[in-house]
Amino acid sequence: MSEIPGARSRALRARLAARESQNVTFLGEDFPVFWQSASRAAVTDVDGNVYTDLTAAFGVAAVGHANPAVAAAIAEQAQELMHGMGDVHPTEVRVRLLERLMRIVPRGLEKSFLATTGSEAVEAAMKTAALATGKPAFASYAGAYHGLSLGALALCGIEKFRAPFAEMLPARPLLLEFPHAATPVDEALTVARTTLAARDDLAALFIEPIQARGGCIVPPPGYLRGLREICDELRILLVFDEIYTGFGRTGAWFAALHEEVTPDILCIGKAMGGGFPIAAAVARAAVMDAWPRSTGEALHTSTYLGNPMGCAAALATIEELERLALPARARRLGEDFAPRFEAFAEHSAVVDVRGRGLMWGIELRDGDVAERVVRRALARGVIVLQAGVRGEVLSITPPLVIGEEELSRALDVLAATIQEQ
Repeated sequence: MSEIPGARSRALRARLAARESQNVTFLGEDFPVFWQSASRAAVTDVDGNVYTDLTAAFGVAAVGHANPAVAAAIAEQAQELMHGMGDVHPTEVRVRLLERLMRIVPRGLEKSFLATTGSEAVEAAMKTAALATGKPAFASYAGAYHGLSLGALALCGIEKFRAPFAEMLPARPLLLEFPHAATPVDEALTVARTTLAARDDLAALFIEPIQARGGCIVPPPGYLRGLREICDELRILLVFDEIYTGFGRTGAWFAALHEEVTPDILCIGKAMGGGFPIAAAVARAAVMDAWPRSTGEALHTSTYLGNPMGCAAALATIEELERLALPARARRLGEDFAPRFEAFAEHSAVVDVRGRGLMWGIELRDGDVAERVVRRALARGVIVLQAGVRGEVLSITPPLVIGEEELSRALDVLAATIQEQ
């Protein structure tokens, strides 16, 4: 490996700084590197350095970077029809994707709204819930991350993202505390019921079955099933944001399936297109049918709704997940590597370790330590992300196709880097 960042990355850093909004990309002396190509779990930068990706690029590359089947599906579709007409003239590939989704989502979800980004899927879910219930308010969780567009930001449980735009946002969401796995489930559910019952204007409760950006926080067993009962009792819709946890990440197609819970609305994205932007809100028919029938002008749509290449990519991604049995592989690797992950707790800089499948969080004593680990790991050929409200968590979500030896070597690098703190 050459110097990291190498000469070409440093040159591109200067060019980017001159032309991009300064709030988008953090630019430091030793960070970032500029990607050139990627395959499976390996990323190559513009200077020829090769890294093991423990992020799957924000969880997107579940079936591996540049998966050949997904790339071929996109290319074939692009040659035939690159763009359709959203809500005016649909495509056959869109119908096939909508039908295909019904075979993998929790039983009882029947109708979908296709979107381009996770934020858009969340906003579609918010509008759907408001129409279905006639109520204007929402509940979510401290530490929640549902996207940063203005509508989705109204659900945000991380104050630094809300604060600059607080005056533009609707009333704050009702924020519940997200319980950790060690919390007695009955105690956590009692708090949730009491908090939710105090309001009569809640259209829906939004929850990530495992908080991702908030620090890979796993709730106690039975919590999601208990929320289903509470929401039914209080006539509040239950929305699962599985944009990060979906498509095999936690060892099941969707994290909801670990407790055999069906939400009223399921938000999905990220890994859905294998690298091509596509997302969806999938709901019970009775809920989705709260939208009036189109008379020629949709109340909520977008130019790229059901983009043919996105639909083709999603179909190919689903086929690859099934062909390679990746949800089951994620479950097995999570179980096999659990002792390796749990061993991180022996380091003095580590506060907690938690996870499921191939979604793990290593909580360090503060965000500064986590940042140093991320930068030093990068210099040693491992890409990892910070998470947590204070950036104190190392988020580990590798491609589900990562080799076992490859994962083991990357964890060795992380362990050595943490040991130095």
